[in-house]
Amino acid sequence: MRAAVVTSFSEPLSVREVPVPEPGEHQIRVRIEASGLCHTDIHAARGDWPVKPAPPFVPGHEGVGIVEKAGPAVTEHRVGDRVAVPWLGYACGTCGYCVSGWETLCDGQLNTGYALDGGHAEYLIADARYAVAVPSGIDPAEAAPLTCAGVTTYKAVKVGGVTPGDRVAIFGIGGLGHLAQQYAQIYGGETIAVDVTEPKLALAKQLGAAHTVNAATTDPVAAIEALGGADVAVVLAADPKVLEQAHASLRRGGRLILVSLPKDNAMSLPIFQTVLKGIRVIGSIVGTRADLAEVFRLHAAGRTRVFYETRPLEQINEAVDEVLNGRVPARLVMIP
Repeated sequence: MRAAVVTSFSEPLSVREVPVPEPGEHQIRVRIEASGLCHTDIHAARGDWPVKPAPPFVPGHEGVGIVEKAGPAVTEHRVGDRVAVPWLGYACGTCGYCVSGWETLCDGQLNTGYALDGGHAEYLIADARYAVAVPSGIDPAEAAPLTCAGVTTYKAVKVGGVTPGDRVAIFGIGGLGHLAQQYAQIYGGETIAVDVTEPKLALAKQLGAAHTVNAATTDPVAAIEALGGADVAVVLAADPKVLEQAHASLRRGGRLILVSLPKDNAMSLPIFQTVLKGIRVIGSIVGTRADLAEVFRLHAAGRTRVFYETRPLEQINEAVDEVLNGRVPARLVMIP
């Protein structure tokens, strides 16, 4: 089979022939139809984060496809089912986090496209217990971005406690941001889209943003303060300056939801303002299988739209360059 393999953190991905994998007892082999390109894939391929994956490996944690073969102990899915294989590829299932609905915090978790080979390939091996069924009627190329960009931002809106009438600022409108905005609106939020490119702000307006702020030409803190400040700020851009702007834009009692991961792993947090304004700083890490099932149900019901473009797997390095140079309006989806 063909797969995009990370052989070195200093080299481009290599699209090459590798053996077709066989599923184990609780595993399924998925014939990939579509695999979304997430910025995390790029961080993985470049070894940007403190805990690094071990080359050679196949990145990709937005893989969607058809179950082709199942191990003897698999009961969750059958051959012919369409499933999504998310970032959470495995968790222990027995720790306090797993049994209380917070499996994404499990200390024993293994992540798809990082510790486990991912979806930028023709086939993928997945633990059947952590693959999620894709409802009929959802195009695989739309389901792929929902598998990470969707469930990650849906969870961020959830943990942000967005309620009807809340003013919600989305910092970074792109593959994640255009979905975060829609979830905030589903929860009844009045959304403020913040970005540095007009096409992305135009997309936000098209999707129902009440306000847009071009941070390249306007101070976003002043602009949001003029609206009365944000109740919730969801940060999807990985620039520490943006995280600090988001914090400063909050009104008293506001919630700062951190999703993006800056390469240098730091931001400046003003303690006086945080304490005196009663601001809560909340880290949000992807979502559970149950969250992803909810994301799929919302999409199947017509409540969300996914903006994406497809690329053949052979062009994955060119696609990476597109993402890094900001030439992508929303999400790129690789097709094997």
